[in-house]
Amino acid sequence: MHIKKDIVVSLHYRLTDDQQQEIENSFGDVPMSYLHGHNTMIPGLEAAVEGKQAGDRLDVTISPENGYGEYVEERKQQVPAAAFEGLDPQLGMQFTADTDQGPMPVTVIEVTDEHVTVDGNHPFAGQTLHFEVEIVELRDATPTELEHGRLHQEGGCGHDHGEGESCCH
Repeated sequence: MHIKKDIVVSLHYRLTDDQQQEIENSFGDVPMSYLHGHNTMIPGLEAAVEGKQAGDRLDVTISPENGYGEYVEERKQQVPAAAFEGLDPQLGMQFTADTDQGPMPVTVIEVTDEHVTVDGNHPFAGQTLHFEVEIVELRDATPTELEHGRLHQEGGCGHDHGEGESCCH
């Protein structure tokens, strides 16, 4: 079996930045699984594994435009601290903000007495990503997975997601 649309792919990966600093690593843990061809994987990695089979190993370098996009300065915003009344915003805290473009996940990047600065960019936006990948297992998607365009609990991706969130890697 080869990787193509509607195949559930389970893989291990090691992700590093341009300085070879490890960002994430699934080796020795549960492999990440996703439904191929349904926009639940970054485009560059999905394209790189297309046609591969279980047991294949590869090294992939992905530019920002084929990963999490370029960093957009306008997605950073200072919000008056008073808007967080009753909350205690901390550096690194993530939440969903209502924006003109709809709900957007944001990360708190600075907190002062007057303002809380949030960033709507993905943490890996603007970065070239380096993946070491091992394809572990392939299977046909279930009818329910195909209907919904994503994996279900019995074929989960190995980590938790919020309601309606797809696999991010």
